[in-house]
Amino acid sequence: MKALFLALQEQGTHRWSPVARVIKEQGHYRLSYTRGALDVDGFKGFGRMGELGREYVSDALFPLLQNRVLPRSRPEYKHYLEWLGLSEVAHDELEELSRTGGVRATDSIELIPCPEPTPENFYEAYFFVRGIRHFPSEVEARVSQLRAGDRLFLIKDVQNAHDQCALLLRTAEPISLIGYAPRYYSEDFSELASGENVSKVEVVVERINMDAPLPYRVLCRIRAPWPSLFSACGSEKFELLSSSV
Repeated sequence: MKALFLALQEQGTHRWSPVARVIKEQGHYRLSYTRGALDVDGFKGFGRMGELGREYVSDALFPLLQNRVLPRSRPEYKHYLEWLGLSEVAHDELEELSRTGGVRATDSIELIPCPEPTPENFYEAYFFVRGIRHFPSEVEARVSQLRAGDRLFLIKDVQNAHDQCALLLRTAEPISLIGYAPRYYSEDFSELASGENVSKVEVVVERINMDAPLPYRVLCRIRAPWPSLFSACGSEKFELLSSSV
């Protein structure tokens, strides 16, 4: 069961709050609001789904998400799936959205995929390197030299004014910063890399897409042992409101 959380960015604070969860179960899409929705001033739900304590069910992907999926008719569709590292046949919309984050320039919504333990009890997630455009031009040149399979390393950006859990990504020798891990993964990645597990966390370059826009340039994969008592997306903001009705 794939789960995607919809997060809203609050104006002024730039803080992200998960406000809803979408899953696909037995061929149906289900949307439930989370406790994070109660922290966003003025949030009254999406469209006609205005009752925060209710679960909504649909046979088709909700329009809010469908608008963030690239139509198969687009000429760049095949290249787009290649950038995401997905098969044209063996993938679904939620998997596509989990790779892209569903970001659009016209709103402040981002999609947060919530990993589940693999059969071998590992945490595994795919993500694109963020923030490359905010670095000097030398960084983009260094990114162009990366190859699939290259190892990357996480560094805490402890003085980041917007995210105290922000994680930078660096290369091995020669050391160079190349960008950030997605903000919504910061807390989980930090917990995975704490204590005795730090040496067991592996971040590798999955794909380099030189013909893609910068947000889709470097696809990475993180893999780490799933710690006991660890829960991905485990804070109370991710708890469903519908479960208490």
